[in-house]
Amino acid sequence: MSHLLALSFADAAPTLQNACPRLASLVDRNLARSIAKELDTASSAPARRSTRHVLDSPQAPGLTRLRSLLLPAVVLSVVFVLASPALAADSCPALLNHSFPSLQDQKPQSLCQWQGKVLLVVNTASYCGFTSQYDGLEKLYARLRDRGLVVVGFPSNDFGDQEPGSNKEIAEFCRLTYGVQFPMFAKATVVGKNASPLYAQLAKASGDAPQWNFHKYLIDRSGTRVLSFGSRVKPDDRELVARIDEFLGK
Repeated sequence: MSHLLALSFADAAPTLQNACPRLASLVDRNLARSIAKELDTASSAPARRSTRHVLDSPQAPGLTRLRSLLLPAVVLSVVFVLASPALAADSCPALLNHSFPSLQDQKPQSLCQWQGKVLLVVNTASYCGFTSQYDGLEKLYARLRDRGLVVVGFPSNDFGDQEPGSNKEIAEFCRLTYGVQFPMFAKATVVGKNASPLYAQLAKASGDAPQWNFHKYLIDRSGTRVLSFGSRVKPDDRELVARIDEFLGK
């Protein structure tokens, strides 16, 4: 069986190149050639000799039919795996199709990883009268994350210079003071002409730009409906929680 699978993969390589025009754009050409070479090596002489010996046996017709079934399955499986990232990117709502450096390690992360989730996007600050809302946001996230809620924090120094620290200092403050586990991104500009594309879209979609720290935007699972909640709306506010439950239920 393993020999038949190896041969099927080897046979599938040229078929994929002919049947899937997008293959070259989805996978680096050199990588594709390396994979084909490895497949050819893996299914070289010993496997072929063993298979020829088996094909001379009384079970040969059944094995041949099995191999004819395996080949299209292999082709479809590989095409699906290769196409999945591109399809996922194509299906990501425009509002979520942004990448930002993570607060902790500065590695870029795309909001598309949370498509299909309900997002609560909050611009945060470490030295604000509303900073204690970190505690409520973390509790909200811990309670509802399994149902599909993701709280996303964007530290910002736009209001009252109340987030003057570095990304490293902010990350330490959030972890040590409030035990924040929800995703946090690097410092961002959330208002004005230099506002990040995400915040510009959120303000346009909701008709409401942040007026202070801890403004909240609630995004539904489709990534198209946006509700705005001011800084004074606490994470456990009845109206906010009701809207989150509504969005999670859809």
